[in-house]
Amino acid sequence: MRKTSLLCLSLIAVSLAAVQPARADDSTIVMKNFDFAPMTLTAKAGTTVTWKNLDEEPHTVVSTDGLFRSGALDENDRFVFRFDKPGVYRFVCSIHPKMMGTITIK
Repeated sequence: MRKTSLLCLSLIAVSLAAVQPARADDSTIVMKNFDFAPMTLTAKAGTTVTWKNLDEEPHTVVSTDGLFRSGALDENDRFVFRFDKPGVYRFVCSIHPKMMGTITIK
């Protein structure tokens, strides 16, 4: 009887762990081939977004509403920003303005 109880408790613990939502507080956008990928991202308030430059050329990440601005990011450099409030946030590379993206925070 005791082995059965322990097995049941183990199965319940595994089941509960499986239904726990993944932490939606970390998302990555890469800069590659003079584009942001993904170009659009939807996440919950409190999400931390990381931009990583995978190009050999420098890029920046600049919010069109002035909320955030990175310096020039060389290859493999990162910029991180936490989005605490719901809204739609547009960003560009100030060096290559054709590079644009949008983050929607719910």
